[in-house]
Amino acid sequence: MSYIRENISQMTGYVPGEQPQGGKFIKLNTNENPYSCSPKVKAAIGHALQAGLQKYPDPMATAFRVRAGEILGIDPEWILCGNGSDDILTIVTRALVNPGQHVRFARPSYVLYQTLAEIQGATCHVVDYQSDWSLGDEFCKHCGQLRLAYLANPNSPSGTMIPPEEVLRIATALPCPLLVDEAYADFADANCLSLVAENEKIMVSRTVSKSYSLAGLRFGFLVAQPQLIREFAKVKDSYNCDALSIAGATAALDDQTWFQETRGKILATREVLTARLRQLGFECVDSQANFVWCQHPKHPSEQLYQQLKTGGVLVRTMNYEGSCEGLRITVGTDQQVEALLVLLESILK
Repeated sequence: MSYIRENISQMTGYVPGEQPQGGKFIKLNTNENPYSCSPKVKAAIGHALQAGLQKYPDPMATAFRVRAGEILGIDPEWILCGNGSDDILTIVTRALVNPGQHVRFARPSYVLYQTLAEIQGATCHVVDYQSDWSLGDEFCKHCGQLRLAYLANPNSPSGTMIPPEEVLRIATALPCPLLVDEAYADFADANCLSLVAENEKIMVSRTVSKSYSLAGLRFGFLVAQPQLIREFAKVKDSYNCDALSIAGATAALDDQTWFQETRGKILATREVLTARLRQLGFECVDSQANFVWCQHPKHPSEQLYQQLKTGGVLVRTMNYEGSCEGLRITVGTDQQVEALLVLLESILK
């Protein structure tokens, strides 16, 4: 006898990128920041440890909300914190979507959206990106059971971005809330934070994993109008952010000098990586994230991935059935990217 809900038993489940525990790899497969976090983060975590962990943390991560509000120009009441942005996506989905109702997202994009919908017993309405990575009118199409739309912006795996003015148009046309997943927005030329005040249906999720080098800490946050934040707070785990992550994430935002310097390095290396990949015959989309999406017309992506892995370099091969396949390559340090490119050149020869 199975005690598991039928929709859970039938799910494939989300499969994270490889996290090898043994051996030495140049790891360019899960969009981690290659640089060490700000020294202020380490100091703040040390102070939190010295203060002791015997008490529960602040359930609303007030210190972070206040500091983030100051930096982003947002009232802290418009911010909800989570155990990574995946936790934020989960909270919003649990709060808005009933079994049998519909969610919408574009393809190819972040595959966790489908997993979250399936956990709720919801139906997925998937809209394919157009050839120029724009979204047609189908994404705005009305449906009586549509409860939530997700939009990764910048998108993964493409690194492309829907302009904020187009996001506002989409949200206005949609009959449901739009969750703009801005996990990579700190590497982009624009973002959608200001739209939250213009349309209550627009919500923006962010993370400190990528741009602040804190993927191992697990901390993300949502920006939405306060009437929604109050309802989402009912759904989250009681203490979904621990004392160390609150201290570290707050200190990370506090060091904007470190952030700007590190961001600048990644953008410069991204430009070099894109240009060199094109010289090797790859077709690359201009990226607004900390990774580059590419395909080679003569070499299958899976084969290239395996050859790179054998040579000690991990990238992410992604195959969206019926849509597209390619390699997603994280922007590492200049030395890591150079090692990747030298290995690729030898493979292609």
